[in-house]
Amino acid sequence: MKLKLVASAMMAAGLALGGCASHNDNAASGESRTAGQFTSDAALTAKVKTALAKDAGLGTAADVNVNSYRGVVQLNGFVDSQDKVQRAADVARGVEGVSRIDNNLSVKPRS
Repeated sequence: MKLKLVASAMMAAGLALGGCASHNDNAASGESRTAGQFTSDAALTAKVKTALAKDAGLGTAADVNVNSYRGVVQLNGFVDSQDKVQRAADVARGVEGVSRIDNNLSVKPRS
């Protein structure tokens, strides 16, 4: 129940922010996103975060940051093992709308 509430809140926040999106994300490169594309990216980010949080094989996904841009999902942060680096990529890849994964996850250093 709590997970559904968190997922719903993340989705609502992403959609709310989409209405404030600039139509010109990167004027220097000539790349831009419409408010609809920005909203789609925010929704995809929320779906990937939810999928990571639900996956029992990952444990906690609190140290994984997710960003999306036009279907490309970037994973950043730390996980407990190399297996979890791959597992996070596999879970994200399974989300509808993901066209590519940039997996920048690292294994947490042992203290």
